[in-house]
Amino acid sequence: MSEEQEQIVWAGRFITAKVKGKWEYVARSRGIRAAVILAVDEHDHVLLVEQFRVPLGKPCLELPAGLIGDDDSAPGEDATAAANRELEEETGYRAERMEVLGEFYSSPGMVSESFTLLRAHGLERVGPGGGTDGEDITVHRVPLSDLAGFIETARGRGLGIDVRLLMLLGPGIIGG
Repeated sequence: MSEEQEQIVWAGRFITAKVKGKWEYVARSRGIRAAVILAVDEHDHVLLVEQFRVPLGKPCLELPAGLIGDDDSAPGEDATAAANRELEEETGYRAERMEVLGEFYSSPGMVSESFTLLRAHGLERVGPGGGTDGEDITVHRVPLSDLAGFIETARGRGLGIDVRLLMLLGPGIIGG
């Protein structure tokens, strides 16, 4: 790719719109990244969250997730600390251990944001969940064996479905 200059078109508190050559894309401001949590309990139930997403104009079914270091009171926060905090806030569950599975990009042609995927081990329910500051999150504990049907029912109710749920549906889609 040519050495064209990146230009900031607009910058807000959390996102920045940029142009580089013919590419228009969005980046997280201040180097903020996300932590996404795959939480499957000892009974093979996965924890999912449902919350309204303004860009979609409707609720979305997702894995629990949150921003790393988005709170000025936690400078230098790492992905594991953020994942532990977000899992408990959103779902009411605490993990005995978090395993980092790697860094991923959800829509690399449009967004430069990356997320760290973490697997939660040793889940224990410690609170109601639901999020903070009016997030109004609904927690779903879904048997993996019923996940495809649960997602189809959610889609039928008009929910958006986060692309990351494909990793849980993958074997059923490709027949493996």
